[in-house]
Amino acid sequence: QVQLVESGGQLVQARGSLRLFCAASGGTFSSYGMGWFRQAPGKEREYVASISWSGANTRYGDSVQGRFTISRDNAKNTVYLQMSNLKPEDTAVYYCAQGRGGSAYLTSRQFANWGQGTQVTVSS
Repeated sequence: QVQLVESGGQLVQARGSLRLFCAASGGTFSSYGMGWFRQAPGKEREYVASISWSGANTRYGDSVQGRFTISRDNAKNTVYLQMSNLKPEDTAVYYCAQGRGGSAYLTSRQFANWGQGTQVTVSS
């Protein structure tokens, strides 16, 4: 079973940028779609972005469209989330997840494996 480890989360000022990393090990990374979700205190988990196995297809949640970019490097078994123009409402724990197949999925039930999360805090 694949293991996912997120990193890159930190405290950043509003309108700043941050890049998150998700490193995969123990499985066949390149065959599966990947995604990012986030969860703020007291709120439900929210879909952020996803990418197909090849990187050809990407999808984004409405709240991050135009500000965040998801990408992947299959040679490095890593998926990235480039975040720009950050807002205080982006503050959350960000989770990386591996899809059940190769597509860019949208819902959490379509993802099988999850990382432990990395904290992103945006100050105003």
